[in-house]
Amino acid sequence: METEDRSTRHRVTALLVEHGPQTASELAGRLGVSPAAVRRHLDALLVTGRIEERQGAPGAGAGQRGRGRPARYYHLTDAGRSAFPHAYDDLALTALRHIASSQGPDAVRAVAEAQLSGLEERCSTAVEQATAGRGGAPVDRAQALASALTAEGYAAAASTLAGGGQLCQHHCPVAHVAAEFPQLCEAETAVIGRLVGTHVQRLATIAHGDGVCTTHIPGPLPGLPRSGSEHTRAGNRSAPARPVPGDRRAQSARPGAPSTASSTRLFDRERTPA
Repeated sequence: METEDRSTRHRVTALLVEHGPQTASELAGRLGVSPAAVRRHLDALLVTGRIEERQGAPGAGAGQRGRGRPARYYHLTDAGRSAFPHAYDDLALTALRHIASSQGPDAVRAVAEAQLSGLEERCSTAVEQATAGRGGAPVDRAQALASALTAEGYAAAASTLAGGGQLCQHHCPVAHVAAEFPQLCEAETAVIGRLVGTHVQRLATIAHGDGVCTTHIPGPLPGLPRSGSEHTRAGNRSAPARPVPGDRRAQSARPGAPSTASSTRLFDRERTPA
């Protein structure tokens, strides 16, 4: 019975696509059922938001209404139309292929950046509001960005790791197009970097066959401030300096000579026989 109901409701929405808004009587006539029977399916479609009910004939003005109560017409909503096949990916691929062949890869990148500009603006506002008064560490901003991206349909989540954090996006709205045009992923990575306030690195993308889009967000080393250019990866911490040979110790002690651990290691690497 449930399978039969689904089939009938799909036929109802298909008739609304094919013939436009209709009354229950018109739909019943095309389906070969009673108006009472079709109204049961219309009520179910109204609850799910796939159709909506309006009074009066479509496009009729107030002076065109007949006497008595206006007829009720059922219209397909955007949610109802989304159940039918679309060719948006094919259209986007055709357009970008034309742009790439006629204007080059930089033009494709410009299209990707323009397409993401609205997303960046909305997410920027959300991140600033969420982190106001709490500092601006990238790992903290990533948490707020994950919530903003989830609201945009990316199903995102952020986690904190020893060397910083990760931003994971479990859905990509343009995965099929980005598989052919990586400029979309590159532009999105740049947006993420600007929103969290530091350079980030893409580790995996759905467009290239991975299950999740994963972005590494570097964090501060233990004991270092959580701001500015101090954000480095934990694995890149410098090792303790080696002992300075006697001849080099005297050289580094002279006024104006370098004395940092980094310059000591540089001198050791460049040392040549006397």
